[in-house]
Amino acid sequence: MTVTNILLSGVVGSTAYGLAREGSDVDRLGMFAAPTEALHGLHGPKESHVTTAPDRTLHEAAKWCRLALGGNPTVMELVWLPEELYEVRTPLGDELIGIRSTLLGARRVRDAYLGYATQQFRKLQSRAGDPGTRRRTAKHARHLKRLCTQGYELYATGRLTVRVEDPESYHAFGERAAADPSTALPLLRHFEEAFDATPGALPEQPDERAAEAWLRRVRRYFYTAEGS
Repeated sequence: MTVTNILLSGVVGSTAYGLAREGSDVDRLGMFAAPTEALHGLHGPKESHVTTAPDRTLHEAAKWCRLALGGNPTVMELVWLPEELYEVRTPLGDELIGIRSTLLGARRVRDAYLGYATQQFRKLQSRAGDPGTRRRTAKHARHLKRLCTQGYELYATGRLTVRVEDPESYHAFGERAAADPSTALPLLRHFEEAFDATPGALPEQPDERAAEAWLRRVRRYFYTAEGS
């Protein structure tokens, strides 16, 4: 798959979290800009490109912004990565990193991170007692703990630390929850209560104007008039 105009791309997932072990996949996430002319036709360009081997997801700039403004935990990682994990950085990508805090809204962050964590818990429950899925079940549990921890940090401080503290505690939590999914419920309830009890550092809603202004700069940059 060849995608042009990549603005920002880096290594995400377990490698970025510090949870990778031997045999773990290396996941990549990025953003690209469709040529502005392509947006004017009857059929717009494809908004996402996903491949395996290598595992890579690329979202068109407008789609990435919509997902980020909705508090999507996965796409949000892209603008909070440690420096060494970026593989493509452009001036427009750096501009987006510079306005990352404006993309955050308290309600959307809370609902998105706790919502995704709850989904992981339901997956734990659905696989309870199946030894054939123990490895995947443990992964769901690690995601649950990470989403709760990172989401609460983002809500309470306005900043996201992608690399987790004490990775071994996440692996131990995953193994316990894989053996007995009910052991994950107290952690989920704890963070639900913590969100409710914390005023938070974020505005109620994200500032869509900043994202809109950035996206319009992207469209101007990649516009080429016919015949020029």
